[in-house]
Amino acid sequence: MTIVHRLERSQRIARPLAEVFAFFADAANLEAITPRFLRFRMITRPPIEMRVGARIDYEISLLGVPMRWRTLITAWEPGVRFVDEQELGPYALWRHTHSFEAQGDATLMRDLVEYTEPLGPLGRVAHALFVARVLERIFDFRKAETARRLG
Repeated sequence: MTIVHRLERSQRIARPLAEVFAFFADAANLEAITPRFLRFRMITRPPIEMRVGARIDYEISLLGVPMRWRTLITAWEPGVRFVDEQELGPYALWRHTHSFEAQGDATLMRDLVEYTEPLGPLGRVAHALFVARVLERIFDFRKAETARRLG
């Protein structure tokens, strides 16, 4: 039985939608909003033309174990949303929808991550013991760093 987990976050950012979308649409900003403990390193050289079909390769390290990760942009609606899906990486499924909504001079940004760990029952145990907490920590950092940079 496959379980698809959902991680949802929203954040109101006191900047115009065009500016907020541009920040998140620039793959070069990924490193800035990723916690240092993941040792994030972009492999794809910028500039990256964001569009449906764009691929981004990077490397992370968790508990000293390096992992390659490739995402594919599967939806691209400038100023509205974009979706990146894992093509290569540690999850059986990883789909991250970034959506944006103007609220006057501010922007409501939402993250929806749908994911499934690999390895069946063993993956479900890892999720309960470790994965869910690590993802919460990563997205807590993203929120704080976004507020610091764009707040």
